[in-house]
Amino acid sequence: MAEVVSTSQFNKGMAIAIDGENFTIVEFQHVKPGKGGAFVRTRVRNIATGAVLDKTFRSGEKFDRIHTQSQTMTYLYSTDDEVVLMDPETFEQVTVSPETARQALDWVVENQQVQLLSLDGVPASVEAPNHVELAITQTDPGLRGDTAQGGTKPATLETGVMIQVPLFIEEGELVRVDTRTGSYITRV
Repeated sequence: MAEVVSTSQFNKGMAIAIDGENFTIVEFQHVKPGKGGAFVRTRVRNIATGAVLDKTFRSGEKFDRIHTQSQTMTYLYSTDDEVVLMDPETFEQVTVSPETARQALDWVVENQQVQLLSLDGVPASVEAPNHVELAITQTDPGLRGDTAQGGTKPATLETGVMIQVPLFIEEGELVRVDTRTGSYITRV
């Protein structure tokens, strides 16, 4: 039987089922208005899609809790049918579908660390680190005098993702990127 939690037991990072979909709680706030019943305002992240939603629940509402486990894994390789990860301590390999690792594959290269999130023992998603260092494989040269203040130009990373970088960045340089926003942080 699934464990049931009420809104008074919410914690950051807790995984719950809402309308048949699995979410993790990003943040929550208990609100007691002067008039009417108390409620809980929450921000939840859909585990399958990564979408963040704002939801409001009546105080005392109950949800099925989902037991999650996060494990650091090493990304080995991927094919059209599977993504292979390895536990760096036991060297045990785990295979997940490309759909499960879709978002992380944009930001990681082989032998890089990722987080494998399992729901009730079943792999549910693969998450890239918050910051990664990747090489620029293609970008146009920046021309002096293009802008009065710092401008940007498109650049392709070694994983194939295109981001905006400052004009002084050249091909072959290593840059640090925030995977949550897809934005350039600094050159390495």
